[in-house]
Amino acid sequence: MNKNLFLLTLSQIFSFTAAPVTVFLSGIIGSQISPIKSLSTLPMSISVVGIAIGAIIATKVMSMIGRKYGFILAALGNALFSILAAYSIFMQNFVLFCFANLFIGIGMAFTHQYRFAAAESVQKDMAPRAISIILFGGIISAFLGPSLANYSKELFSENLYVGSYLALALLTFIPSILFLFYESKSKKQTNLKYKGRGFLELISQPRFIQAVAASAFGYAVMTFLMTATPISMHVMENMSLTKTSIVIQFHVAAMFLPSLLTGYLIKKFGHSNIIYSGIFLYSITLIASTFDQSFFNYMFALIFLGLGWNFLFISGTSLLVLTYKEEEKFKAQGLNDFVVYSIHAVGSLSAGIFIALTNWKTMNLICIPFMILIVLATIRADILEKKNPSVVER
Repeated sequence: MNKNLFLLTLSQIFSFTAAPVTVFLSGIIGSQISPIKSLSTLPMSISVVGIAIGAIIATKVMSMIGRKYGFILAALGNALFSILAAYSIFMQNFVLFCFANLFIGIGMAFTHQYRFAAAESVQKDMAPRAISIILFGGIISAFLGPSLANYSKELFSENLYVGSYLALALLTFIPSILFLFYESKSKKQTNLKYKGRGFLELISQPRFIQAVAASAFGYAVMTFLMTATPISMHVMENMSLTKTSIVIQFHVAAMFLPSLLTGYLIKKFGHSNIIYSGIFLYSITLIASTFDQSFFNYMFALIFLGLGWNFLFISGTSLLVLTYKEEEKFKAQGLNDFVVYSIHAVGSLSAGIFIALTNWKTMNLICIPFMILIVLATIRADILEKKNPSVVER
């Protein structure tokens, strides 16, 4: 743990609260102010679209002004657009609420760059541990964000949830102060241009494809089911908002709780074995979801969904770090995050439609082909590496 890694971890705690709060509240708020009920999850989905768009913006901005000022700019933006979201709820303006969520998503794209900044702050062989430490901060975010949002929702009694987004604005502003103490690399290092191999050469690497597939399809499956959970539980099954909040909190906690252990497991057993383990955990979610919907059924399924995501996302991210050179980092990271969060956005955008047209069990079955794609990409990379060990490091 060094100074930069400590600041990144602390900032992650506050900045990442935007994610669980968006998951927790945006669908519910959408169902209340949307003129078309089937569009209730649109704000959540648009925020994911914002992350996909922001992936390119974030890497471009930081290639020009460095990590430090890029992160400060994003923190200020997140706070500003959280206030705009509060105003849109006050005005009952669904379009404005979607607009605010789009830019909160763009700000979140910068937050997702914390994991790459963490990997750069340590030796390459310690990258999985550094990434794990950053993501571990998300467990505090999982409880801090929704809890504060829930407690502050009646701050303005006649306008439910306005206070929730004002509280989010305060939380997301804090990293802008913390990053004042962040130590950027030299100007020569931070102003790297898009040099090195081209995109086609990068994606021709079997391990690059494996890394992107694990992160992208793993994220798509997770967000597809997670986005639909509040609607399925609270709106369709008439479960209380408190029970829905508990399930989401434990799900997000499961996404990040194993993080410190995951880095060690990757180093001991290799990326591929941990990816296979993530698919196995997803399979448990699918099996659990074949039973009748109850509070404990949702809880059990969403916990294993979070655990599976943790294995797949950390494995994919740390494997990606091994596939590019220093001068290629912004290009490779931007390409990875654009693909990951674009597919993530498709999963989120389709969740509201599928939960309205089908049911919870069918949605789980739809995830199977994407899990198979991850397995096939991993098997292909393993086979090609055995034939030519010089293709890539593990």
